[in-house]
Amino acid sequence: MHVFNDINGGRVELTFGENRLGMLARHVLVVLKHNGKWLLTRHSTRGVEFPGGKAEEGESIEEAAIRETIEETGVTISNLVQVAEYVVQSNRTFCKAVFTGQVVEIDEQPLLHETEGALWLTSEELDHCEALSFHMIETGMDIIRKRVEEHEG
Repeated sequence: MHVFNDINGGRVELTFGENRLGMLARHVLVVLKHNGKWLLTRHSTRGVEFPGGKAEEGESIEEAAIRETIEETGVTISNLVQVAEYVVQSNRTFCKAVFTGQVVEIDEQPLLHETEGALWLTSEELDHCEALSFHMIETGMDIIRKRVEEHEG
């Protein structure tokens, strides 16, 4: 397990596997590479980040990961694998499941929600991106990216 503080001072516990932190995940994050590039989106207020969000009532976290990715990027994914989960302890403690998967389809003109659509960056471009969301500069993101790359290899 990796433990660190996020940019807002909240304690973050990151683990690899499913439901190891004793809290049901209702938030999702999708971290995947396709043809050597990371799938990201540009949120209208936060900046560049991986797609993700919250599961809706009656929706599984896998369904939420697929839906959020489509809504935020226009990219349809399948063959999801949960690679990690983390709990952020703050005034609103929550658990987030981290998924990777495979690209099935890329809609070039999607109907988007809160974002500017898919943004495909190489690792080097992502490392030097100056418009990253505060979520993307947390210690855990480097660890998660490495884990996803290992999973793909």
